[in-house]
Parts: sequence; C-alpha cells; structure tokens
Amino acid sequence: MSTRSALPVIAVAAAVAVLAGCTSTKSDGKKSSGLELVSAGKLTTCTHLPYAPFQVKKSGKIVGFDVDLVDLVAKDLGVKQEIVNTPFEGIETGNSFTIRKCDLAAAGMTITSARDKVMDFSDPYFDATQALLTKTGKPYKKVEDLKGKKLGYQKATTGGIFAKDHGKGVDLVEFEDLGLLLTAVKSGQVDAGINDNGVLFDYVKQNPDTKVTAEFDTGEQYGIGVRTGNDALRKKINAAIKKAKSDGSYDRIYKKWFGAAPKNQKN
Repeated sequence: MSTRSALPVIAVAAAVAVLAGCTSTKSDGKKSSGLELVSAGKLTTCTHLPYAPFQVKKSGKIVGFDVDLVDLVAKDLGVKQEIVNTPFEGIETGNSFTIRKCDLAAAGMTITSARDKVMDFSDPYFDATQALLTKTGKPYKKVEDLKGKKLGYQKATTGGIFAKDHGKGVDLVEFEDLGLLLTAVKSGQVDAGINDNGVLFDYVKQNPDTKVTAEFDTGEQYGIGVRTGNDALRKKINAAIKKAKSDGSYDRIYKKWFGAAPKNQKN
C-alpha cells in the first residue's frame, strides 16, 4: 500500500488558500463528539492502488486488509467508508490532509519520523520489513548482489530509501506504483525489485515464476494517518484497532487476506 518513504512537505500558498476555503462536516451535525469528517455520513480514506492484499480493485470494487480494518472504524462511527485513490506522494507528504481530500490514509504506510511531522498516526497495526523480489532462479540475496544490475523500487517508499542506502553501484530504477514495479520484475525489465514483504509474498502466490529471495530486518510498522491535531479521529481509530485485536476481528481479517493467523505481530 511499504511501505512508503517520507519527504518533507513544503507549504505552498495555493494549498493554504484551498484549506482556508474548506470546512469540515460533523459526522452527526453536532459539536458534542468533537469529531469532524470532510463529508457528512462518510469516512473518506485516501489510498494508492494497487497494493494487494492491503488495497486492490477487484470486480470494480476496492477491497483488502486495510479496507476491512477501516470498515470497522466506520462501523463504530455509524458511517460508510469511501475510498479515494490518489498518488502516494500526496499522502505521505501530508498534502492530502492539507487540502481536505480525506479523513484518514490507509495505504500500507510505514510510520516514520519524517511522516510523523506532517500527519498524526494511529497505533501500529501491522509489522512489515523490506524484501527482494526476483525471477525464479536468480541468485540475488541482498541489494549489494545487484551491483551493475537493475533494481526497481516504488517512488516515495521506504524500500526506495533502503535501496539508495545499500545500492552503491546498483542501477536503481524508480516506478510510480507497485503494479508497474512487479511487472518490471516479471518481464525482466529490472533484475529485482524491493518493497514490503507482505505485498511481495502475496504476488508470488499467483506468479510462481517469481520468488522472494531475501527479507531485510527493517523493523517497520504500519499506521493509519490522520491530519495533524485530529485527535478525535485518531482516538476512534485506536479504539477500533484495540477492539479488533481483543474480539478476534483482527485475526479474522488477517487470515482472510494472508491465509493464516498472524504470527509474531508486535502489537
């Protein structure tokens, strides 16, 4: 949906002007809850497709692990979730919140210190790490093995940061989204690709001519992002995550999308 990397947000006059003209709507039309939504009766989620199994379009509908988890938040609020597909860079720089495009962002997004400066995060809800995808039979086990070869990464992601930090002498190729990156590995356009382990293991299930050859212990955790200072919504999200983990809903959703109950999740 990881993960995805942090770039410092640059405040621009145009964004300020848009923000000044925007007003949010209370979910219940009252001031008592302190909760504000950008559209009445809807919990608007920003994401970036495709990022299976966290969010992906199937039969004209956006589905996935993140979708089901946010549906629990929407249910607790008594509203429906509406999903907006938008460039990931706009999400992770916080601009999507600045222009009131959405209430929250659920996009398989790693919590980082840089991102935390431009948005607020929920409690962590998923553990992740970077991994390497190649065509079956290729010998690459680490980024350094690809010296003189092409390594693909997704724009604005933590995988891209890892590749740049460890890829001296590697020909790095940037892709706008995960789908283009995966296709490039499968077609041989690049020798390998780096991204979050969850999405890569999901991909190889349907593409046995590809293989995850390595995982790198980057210790990442996903969080749901909200506009800085939107504590009312952040607390609602945290409560829904905590409830899901205590009543079995989290395990059920996890098994639905990953085929097994969660193991070694830190939270």
